[in-house]
Amino acid sequence: MKTWFARTAFLAALLLINTAGAQEARVRTAAEIAMPTPVDSNSPAFWRDGRLFWFGSRGGPLLSEGADQFGPFETRGVSFQAIGAMPHWLEAVWADDDGTLWGWYHAEPIGLFDSPTLTAPHIGAVVSFDGGNTIYDLGVVLETGYPLDPTAQNGYFGGGHGDCSVILDKERKYFYFFFDNYSGPDAEQGVVIARMAFEDRFNPVGKVYKYHNGRWAQRGLGGTVTPVFPVTVPWQSSAPDALWGPSVHWNTYLQCYVMLLNHAQGQPGWAQEGVYVSFCYDLSRPETWSQPQKLLDRTEFPGWYFFYPQVMGFGPGGTDTLAGQSARLYVGGISRWEIDFYRPGQLGEKTIGPVPEPTGGAVR
Repeated sequence: MKTWFARTAFLAALLLINTAGAQEARVRTAAEIAMPTPVDSNSPAFWRDGRLFWFGSRGGPLLSEGADQFGPFETRGVSFQAIGAMPHWLEAVWADDDGTLWGWYHAEPIGLFDSPTLTAPHIGAVVSFDGGNTIYDLGVVLETGYPLDPTAQNGYFGGGHGDCSVILDKERKYFYFFFDNYSGPDAEQGVVIARMAFEDRFNPVGKVYKYHNGRWAQRGLGGTVTPVFPVTVPWQSSAPDALWGPSVHWNTYLQCYVMLLNHAQGQPGWAQEGVYVSFCYDLSRPETWSQPQKLLDRTEFPGWYFFYPQVMGFGPGGTDTLAGQSARLYVGGISRWEIDFYRPGQLGEKTIGPVPEPTGGAVR
């Protein structure tokens, strides 16, 4: 009997892994809308008292408020009580039940290299007690342990960790950090993952652990990593080939996690080839993320700023980390598309008709 149960459990786990890549996503055109602020990173959002609050960053965060993602918006400055004087990009937030807002930023120290355009980012944590108007820096939680490279040719980064998104798992046990490692050996560069226990959010420094060789045991400050999506050509090259800038959301329709990614390929160092999507059921098992599939080609976005894909879910509660069967797709702060998600086998079923128009929000 024990053998039967063990075999059944093994087969169920195997099925779960093998179907993680069977979901599908399709993009269709829609009337163009734009985020309320300039975009230079992931742009996180949260709901408070029936209103949508949306951060945009370009060296410092701005906060916009509206009825939903279609506006109109009122935008205001944010009081960022930073520990260090450097540019900050607020890239992820999570609103606690008591109204406390937790967040995470990408920061770029100044003066690390002789070149004024070269830096090495790190990732830090923040908290706000007034709905995001005042943000307090809790310190750096993710930083490379490798020497920086002043000869890097990508144009911006000579190492570091950055371009992150953060999501709390459905069990409310861990915050998972998805980010880019621009440092160290080629085999460690790429999209990597770390996590922090939910109860450590009050005192996060030293409490984040990186995923490496199947374990969550490498310290966030220093420590080594195993990429879930390794680079093909490293970031030190003038023509890197790498997925980067992950944006992760929980999809209520698929009942799994979805990651959107940029793809840098060729010269100059951040030339974008396309936007990609990957799926996963279990955040604690990074090896089960599906092979990324292309959603958009560079030719489908004539604007120069083809970075930072993310969703925004429809209706109250929909954000960059929570969406349903259909959502808005933004790239570089512009949305010319809606994205539809399909369960395994759904596209192959002849009885499946057109995806229903999403509910909620203004006329698109």
